[in-house]
Amino acid sequence: MRPNVMTRSIVSATVVAGLAIGTLAGAGTSFAASAPKAQPAVSAGAVSILATNNLGLTSKQAKGIQRWLKGWGYKGDIDGQLGTNSWKAMQTYLAKDWKYEDAIDGIVGPNTIKALQRFLKEHSNYEGAIDGIAGPGTRAAWSNWANFIYTD
Repeated sequence: MRPNVMTRSIVSATVVAGLAIGTLAGAGTSFAASAPKAQPAVSAGAVSILATNNLGLTSKQAKGIQRWLKGWGYKGDIDGQLGTNSWKAMQTYLAKDWKYEDAIDGIVGPNTIKALQRFLKEHSNYEGAIDGIAGPGTRAAWSNWANFIYTD
């Protein structure tokens, strides 16, 4: 009878050890497989800045800009949304006389804003610094110029 007790003890000890190892392995796997820390979602505002950047213009004002930009290579729809193609045409124009010397990529970055500010100093009521920041003064002058060229 002794051999059966010994066999049962060995089997029991093996099962307990196996469960313990399996639990630890599972715990290690769950830690290893846990999802990385969640990254903050991109806000809708941030996405719209990349896709469309009217710099505060209304849709009607932006349509006027797009009509004007037809003379500078804009081939898109007159939809009132200054997107990549609108800004590529604007950069083409700004490169001609307003010291825009960056890529014609449609991205409204600091160099685009600086050239736009130079243009607005001459053709609108912009009195601020040429700093590449589309602040309230830049936006107001941009809106003023858009109203000047707007035709429905």
